[in-house]
Amino acid sequence: MIEARDEPMFTAAGVAAATGASLIGEPSARVESIVADSREAGPFALFVALPGARVDGHSFIEAALREGTSCILARSDQRSSVEAASSALAKQAGAALLFVPDTLSALQSLARAYRARYPNLLRIGVTGSSGKTTTKECIASILGRSRSIIVNHGNLNSDIGLPLSIFAITKAHEVGIFEMGMSRLGEMNELASVLEPDVALITNVGIAHVGVLGSRDAIAGEKKAIFSRFDGRQAGFVWEDDDYNAFLKSGVRGDVADFGPRSTIRLSVARDRGLEGYDLSWDGIAFHYPLPGRHNLLDAVGAAATASRAGASASDVAEGLSSVRPLFGRSEVLRGEFTIVRDCYNANPDSMAAAIRLCDSVDWAGRRAYVLGSMLELGPESEAAHRTMGEIAGRSEADALFFFGEETRSAFDAARLAGFRGLMIFETDFERLLAAIRGYIAPGDLALIKASRSMALERLAEALATGRSRTTESSRVLGEASDVP
Repeated sequence: MIEARDEPMFTAAGVAAATGASLIGEPSARVESIVADSREAGPFALFVALPGARVDGHSFIEAALREGTSCILARSDQRSSVEAASSALAKQAGAALLFVPDTLSALQSLARAYRARYPNLLRIGVTGSSGKTTTKECIASILGRSRSIIVNHGNLNSDIGLPLSIFAITKAHEVGIFEMGMSRLGEMNELASVLEPDVALITNVGIAHVGVLGSRDAIAGEKKAIFSRFDGRQAGFVWEDDDYNAFLKSGVRGDVADFGPRSTIRLSVARDRGLEGYDLSWDGIAFHYPLPGRHNLLDAVGAAATASRAGASASDVAEGLSSVRPLFGRSEVLRGEFTIVRDCYNANPDSMAAAIRLCDSVDWAGRRAYVLGSMLELGPESEAAHRTMGEIAGRSEADALFFFGEETRSAFDAARLAGFRGLMIFETDFERLLAAIRGYIAPGDLALIKASRSMALERLAEALATGRSRTTESSRVLGEASDVP
């Protein structure tokens, strides 16, 4: 149960003022938390009824009221049915019913009003087709050395998740570091209007979500919207080698700079230690960065540039980057009789190529087996993207290739056409895939597991680890366990 404070987060009347809602019931009803899941509802909560593809939050209004929720935010077109079903219960509970044309837009307006109460909070936004979660966590690790920070966790980076994250801000926080994801046209503009970042970074423009937006040009335009609230006082960063570098920087009202090995000259690489990460230095301070692969190195460079612009000292950068650890399913290195690189939280053509490149680059005495699962949400580009994946895999250093998922059939064919002569297996059944890999893999081998999150290939690493002793170099950064790109 949430305890009431001297001053509530909102009152029902305050919610109405911020969202333009019409109010029925008690205007002084207190709000101490905002939730979009009725299972999280309780005393002093505002339950926002959001319509979804599978469930409609309006179906759970009565359940939320029975849990003691003090306010309900519902759509105006549902008013008649909500009033008929819930007005008596709301009156009995001393709760308020509020109605708006669009509950998602109202949630975002409410978050914007709440965030405006903390004008001294330095706000950092991070987006990109890949690498944004790792970059965000690297920034947090750096700035958290000497300042009070708030970071959005889990899947709270979307049009719903970011506003819900905003409500966790308190006067104790000095810096807010927020990942900003998008999966539809116009979403980034909405997120930028909620956060209005002071510093923003775009990791890259790939083809993740091209199936929804239609083209890389559309993706680039959507990502660029993170700068849309700049008025000349803000700073932005874009990758120096991005195909859309010039486009992303053009016409932005603010200081937008490049980041990368050539542009971020304060950072230098002393040694690439393969799966052990990198030995680096920042302003002459040497340290070890434990995340392997060039893609993770670029995340570190972007994070260091962003954090420095936000006031981080050189020692903060060095200590912060040296303390990061892989997030679940992202470049985790699991060691035992054989070594597993588990990188199966998400996958798109760019991250797939990066994972293969990483495992190709390490000096390895044993065999290499690459387990490559379907890349989803690519729409009409899916077949071509999977063919490209197969060509890259077919020319890789792998001794065996295991393709999993119906979409990888074209990758299997492309790998053969690329001249791959090792063991190749295409499978759509997990148990048969597991049996095939168990029959192949041996002590001293290196296995890469890479796929989109919904393929659930993390269970493959867990199954392979069963019955053998192993240690893991993976752990969570700041308690983070999951993210949606």
